[in-house]
Amino acid sequence: MELTTTVHIVDDDEAVRESLRFLLELEGMEVRTYESATSFLDAPTSASGCVLTDFRMPLMDGLQLQEALSARGALLPVVVMTGHGDVPMAVRAMKAGAVDFLEKPFEDTQLLDAVNRALDANRRALQADASHAEAAQRIALLTLREHEVLNLLADGKSSKEIAKILGTSPRTIDVHRARVFQKLQASTLPELVRLVLAATPPR
Repeated sequence: MELTTTVHIVDDDEAVRESLRFLLELEGMEVRTYESATSFLDAPTSASGCVLTDFRMPLMDGLQLQEALSARGALLPVVVMTGHGDVPMAVRAMKAGAVDFLEKPFEDTQLLDAVNRALDANRRALQADASHAEAAQRIALLTLREHEVLNLLADGKSSKEIAKILGTSPRTIDVHRARVFQKLQASTLPELVRLVLAATPPR
């Protein structure tokens, strides 16, 4: 089932919200608007899309919104709109995970470029997340001993070295090695290593 890609506009100024909605819908984008960061956080959202938020808002500002999304592990990239005096805080928001900030007043093309960059970042994040889930599911099929063999193979150890570490024969390790490759549907060692890296949760 394909997720709907949505641009979420968070701004306490209704005129700004509607102006941005009009511009983005003209570009064929799905848009939802929110009058506050809390109303956005309370709403059900798809993992596909991005967030376009004003920095200075009552109750919860753009930086706090970005931090809340990061704490949730959300994959929605954030673009912060800011006045000149808030640029240092917008930079802090980027360090906290926001993908871009727009200094007011900005051109329509600047906005569209920033939103498209955010949507591209979201697509890459969703692909990486799907690859991670698939790799983790495959690795979960391994027995404890096969898992140990996999980790040592990924570290570049030979069957002889693995046998010595695990206290068994190289022939036994070769059997485990063959099962690891079969269960993980890998045909080469580099492919096996890439699978292990894909299954490692991002930091």
